[in-house]
Amino acid sequence: MKICLFAIAVLLPQFANAEEKPTIRIGAMAAGTLNWELAAMRNQGLLDNAEFNVENIAVANQQAGKVALQAGSVDVIVSDWIWTSSMRGTGTNLSFYPFSDTSGVLLVPADSPIKSLADLKGKKLGIAGGELDKNWLLLQALGQQQQVDLNAGVEKIYGAPPLLSQQLLEKRVDALLTFWQFAAHLEAQGYRALLSGEEIIRQLGINETVPSIGYVFKQDWADQYKAAFKQFLSLSKQAHDTLCSADTEWQKIVPLTDATSPKEQQKLRERYCQGRVEQWGPTQQNAAAKIYALLHQLSNNKLTGQSAQIQAGTFWSAD
Repeated sequence: MKICLFAIAVLLPQFANAEEKPTIRIGAMAAGTLNWELAAMRNQGLLDNAEFNVENIAVANQQAGKVALQAGSVDVIVSDWIWTSSMRGTGTNLSFYPFSDTSGVLLVPADSPIKSLADLKGKKLGIAGGELDKNWLLLQALGQQQQVDLNAGVEKIYGAPPLLSQQLLEKRVDALLTFWQFAAHLEAQGYRALLSGEEIIRQLGINETVPSIGYVFKQDWADQYKAAFKQFLSLSKQAHDTLCSADTEWQKIVPLTDATSPKEQQKLRERYCQGRVEQWGPTQQNAAAKIYALLHQLSNNKLTGQSAQIQAGTFWSAD
């Protein structure tokens, strides 16, 4: 009996410590790249000795993730810094930390006569994300720079990315501006990338690579669990790097990518790995501020909210 009591006394602190580990509740879409990394972290054993637990909570789409974050149902989602700043402008204390540099792509069929923005005049253009999609707004700005009024000159078809991909396949639209994952599937089938979101920004005179999406969370939560969250960010980056360097690890998450052919797998991996965030500091954040100011003007405040500048605290510091 004494031995048993001693064993229980020894184990109780271990159980107590296990209970004290914070749980990070991640809101992730089933087909999203965040889900790829969470699976990779588990596959690679990175969470086995972590100072936190992870609870993966499925969200149907980006909007559902935003609602869940604001309601306190999840701690972290993937979204963009524009929305983060606009929410801070309303008093919601959200912050952003970069996740990926990859953004949208303007696609046309391989044999399309469309070679430039001017060639889009009179054509049907599919636009994922709606009239306030940041890639569409920036594309219009580039058109204005080239004396091309895209808003008035094209027949705009808004819709969900899967539906628009199908319309391009069926030749019901002439070109498509869509999110990078959907573009990768189409590129693997021979569709031609006319412009990427990164190229649009560079042609607008902003040479720094600015992360398009990132982890978004409540600032006070991140500050409270800073050590655990910093470790999560580090392990996430490690998982991302390994997916890009180890074929065996990539193959384990292929079922999550919706790839239907080796070409699609290859293109998705290529685009995913191009999106690795290599630098994030004052230079990139200043470039983001320039993009924000441009989007504020282009959207007539509808995308960014009333503030003409990014709200202080939008970009979270892990230091």
